[in-house]
Amino acid sequence: MSDAERNTDVSNADTSGLPLTETFRSTASGGVRWGRLGEAERDPVVLLHGTPFSSYVWRGIARALVARGYQVFVWDMPGYGASEMYGEQDVSLAAQGLVFSELLAHWGLAEPLVVAHDFGGAVSLRARLLHGARYRALALVDPVALAPWGSPSFRLLGEHAKVFERLPPALHRALVREYVGSASSPGLHPAVLERLVQPWLGEHGQPAFYRQIAQADQAHTDEIQERYGEIGVPTLVCWGEDDTWIPMAKGRELADRIPGARFEPIAGAGHLVQEDAPAELTAALLDFLQSWRARA
Repeated sequence: MSDAERNTDVSNADTSGLPLTETFRSTASGGVRWGRLGEAERDPVVLLHGTPFSSYVWRGIARALVARGYQVFVWDMPGYGASEMYGEQDVSLAAQGLVFSELLAHWGLAEPLVVAHDFGGAVSLRARLLHGARYRALALVDPVALAPWGSPSFRLLGEHAKVFERLPPALHRALVREYVGSASSPGLHPAVLERLVQPWLGEHGQPAFYRQIAQADQAHTDEIQERYGEIGVPTLVCWGEDDTWIPMAKGRELADRIPGARFEPIAGAGHLVQEDAPAELTAALLDFLQSWRARA
């Protein structure tokens, strides 16, 4: 099937998402929706999404991990997806790192396998280096980790968030569609694009979209980027070769900063590797995770 056919066949799209049936009340940022797939005695894998996405982007990979015998934890960061959104909410990387540490304790996970994308990568790194979170192994997928990051458009939106919050809904929707769509190299299926855009619409979603951009402060990665040599767990760095949001050179640099880290380029994928090359990413993650699933 060609890209054009894939992007117009609505019946071919997986829009079911993941069951986030539980709520955790964080100390910093309100209600967090989360879910668990697979049998409780299996090795735990925690998936972290990035911005402006949600756990939805992990739907296929989460099910593949369950099918291969893992227990999978998924969650929407506060201010994202199905989790709570409200005015003046702290959705910064600093807050999200603390929330993730709290969630690990709430789940009773001492040393899970962790897979993190984009801002979720920064969240997992902050939790590890600043809050003492322990992982058995860490896989980072196109993470926000090294300065400089944030495109000119991203910075413009953040600097004028209060102005953009007042856009007419139709203009706001068009802006979000264009922004989210640019994360893919071959282009997102229309139904998938709509599913990713939907949480950012309406009375709560529209201001939440600009709030998370306004709070995206590079200082939160500057604080830790000289400490990546201290991560101290087996690490995989995957990167979409066609990522226009964060160039692949940043991935190679990050892998070089982490002792023993393995770098895995993903051909034909942009920043949103889960959508662009799900089979290739799943294969890379399974190969890595299965090396460490039985090790304490």
